[in-house]
Amino acid sequence: MRLLLSRCRRPAYIALLAATIASGAPAAAKPLYGPATPFSFERLDQRAQTLAAEPFKPTVIDDPAAYEAIDYDAHWKIKFREAATVEAGETAPLQFFHLGRYFREPVKISVVDHGTSREVLYDQDRYFSMPQDSPAHKISGDAGFAGFRIMRPDLKTDWISFLGGAYFRTDGSDTQYGLSARGLALDTGLSTPEEFPRFTEFYIAPGDDGSDAVIYALLDSPSVTGAYRMVAANDDGQILDITASLHFRKPVERVGIAPLTSMFWYSEANRINGRDWRPEVHDSDGLAIASGSGERIWRPLNNPDRVVTSSFFDDHIKGFGLLQRDRDFTHYQDDGVFYNRRPSVWIETVGDWGKGAVQLVEIPTDDEIYDNIVAYWLPADLPEAGTSMTYRYRLHWNRAEPYPTKLATTTATRIGPGGVPGQPRPAGLTKYVIDFAGAPLKGLTREDGVTPVVSVGNGAQIVDSSAYPIVSGTGWRMMFDIEVEPGVSTVDIRAYLEKDGEALTETWLGQLHPRQFHPELAEGRG
Repeated sequence: MRLLLSRCRRPAYIALLAATIASGAPAAAKPLYGPATPFSFERLDQRAQTLAAEPFKPTVIDDPAAYEAIDYDAHWKIKFREAATVEAGETAPLQFFHLGRYFREPVKISVVDHGTSREVLYDQDRYFSMPQDSPAHKISGDAGFAGFRIMRPDLKTDWISFLGGAYFRTDGSDTQYGLSARGLALDTGLSTPEEFPRFTEFYIAPGDDGSDAVIYALLDSPSVTGAYRMVAANDDGQILDITASLHFRKPVERVGIAPLTSMFWYSEANRINGRDWRPEVHDSDGLAIASGSGERIWRPLNNPDRVVTSSFFDDHIKGFGLLQRDRDFTHYQDDGVFYNRRPSVWIETVGDWGKGAVQLVEIPTDDEIYDNIVAYWLPADLPEAGTSMTYRYRLHWNRAEPYPTKLATTTATRIGPGGVPGQPRPAGLTKYVIDFAGAPLKGLTREDGVTPVVSVGNGAQIVDSSAYPIVSGTGWRMMFDIEVEPGVSTVDIRAYLEKDGEALTETWLGQLHPRQFHPELAEGRG
């Protein structure tokens, strides 16, 4: 199967670009605006509906070679002129990204005030400074911007950025960028090429009712158009209240609502995949789900040996997200990009999303420079040509889930050879060690009837299971061995701790790929 999900360049490059473009020497030039035109979300949505009835018009790049020449080093030397910062209200100073090799398609950016919008007109010398030999000088005078970011009032750092396709991200509670969100995902992880809708126009208005900015965006692609309204608040993390109104030009096989994109190379669970000196390398370590029935689920992320798509079916889902639960610096030892400070993102559904599934797409990776994890909501009823869909949700960017469960939660997942240490290890036996911590487990002893409940899918069986308090007093540990039949490529696992028939912990879901730990089990090798 070809790898069809775009492995976009890691946010580390974007973060470095953002950190440098504001350092250009001040210039006298001020922002340049076009004429005022009426604006409202309803008008934008009507435009999206009108576009959906017309053939898609792709962006034409006049001189691809000129953009190709603006590589990493050349882009780094392009500085945004601080004096040209655009004010979209007191809490939303805007600065812009220059086009280049990795971001070739321009976007239209306008500011909104009292029901009218004015486009920010592009002028390279007005907004950017660069060396005399920069290849960016060859870009046409009306090329446009690659994207934008909203700065903090001192203009030293930004807290939200929109750059490339329909990607956007914020820096969370610890002011450290990590995973990204997208406006929409289409046909992700299929045998056919993925379609990447992109935001083509932005309209930024001052915040209201405690927010810092209201961002409107027009989405376009061969299959769909859309109008987005994002009310953004920046206070100890960020919250975005999003309305997405979608209009389909043609049917799609897989539509991903509220998609998140992250990176997972290895953790304590699959350290075998890592060839790096650091103990763990990941932006997120698990998928969390709050189901419509009230069940809380934790699924540790994998770096599989092939593209794997997992579906978690639900009705009236309350929320889901990609989280970075492990906040211990010593578990990463990275004092350059600080994986322990990467934000978690929780998607809180607004209104009834009906039936569907949270889908998790995991892609093999051998480095941290690739985004290889995608999670989104897949509605049960897929859109047909000429139909529309509207979704509302709230994105929380912070350290942890905004609505934590009262159950004990997973703190670590470890995997190794099955059997008893010091004795011959049986072939095809894999040991799982899962740690839980939380109020329901405090004070419980081995004599209190805490029981592990573990089940596996076809082609595997549980050989042994146990649960006991960790000697350090940090929680409880569940252990079990799984025996896998030869030729089985994937084993789904479900586990939790209970007492007197009541769950004490969230539901832990795992997925074992035996070939990564037991090559002798590969199909055809007995």
